[in-house]
Amino acid sequence: MTSTTWTAFAGQRLLASGPPADVVLAARRALDAGESAPLLLFDDATGRTVDFHLRGSTEELLARLQPAPVAGEGGTGHRGPGRPKLGVVAREVTLLPRHWEWLATQPGGASVALRKLVEAARASSGDTDRRRQAQAAADRFMTTMAGNLPGYEEAARALYAGDRTRFNKWTRSWPDDLRDHARRLAAPAFGKETR
Repeated sequence: MTSTTWTAFAGQRLLASGPPADVVLAARRALDAGESAPLLLFDDATGRTVDFHLRGSTEELLARLQPAPVAGEGGTGHRGPGRPKLGVVAREVTLLPRHWEWLATQPGGASVALRKLVEAARASSGDTDRRRQAQAAADRFMTTMAGNLPGYEEAARALYAGDRTRFNKWTRSWPDDLRDHARRLAAPAFGKETR
């Protein structure tokens, strides 16, 4: 799975937040206890709901959280291009001829040059990327859980404007668990505190 933390809500009430296995098991316990409010699981990195089947034994639930095996692992199947054991995966890249010509002149070839370019871009835009990802995750969560609440549109505008004070003002009246989780997801979008 893509995120290290998930969050589960029963209606507007927070059930659990943490590693996916803990959240899934908490959601399952809530179902077993007769929870009648709709259960939604969220991937905190993206703010998207997670479509996860909560039926079956604990072992079956935990097995569904494991990533699918890569073809060729364990000595079976055909191994595709790339170096899967190292995490290297071959994919297609479309470039103009002048880009390919430049890449061909680089030490180590096109793959090494592209990896260096990507790492340099990641290093130089790290804060901007984190801010943008936090905005998107918080906005997806808010749209799903708070889209009909008073102040939602104003809070979304404040989120994208990077205005923590206005964001907190417009989320103040929301149910505690929704407000607190939205603020937690949005925190990186506002940058560092200045005091």
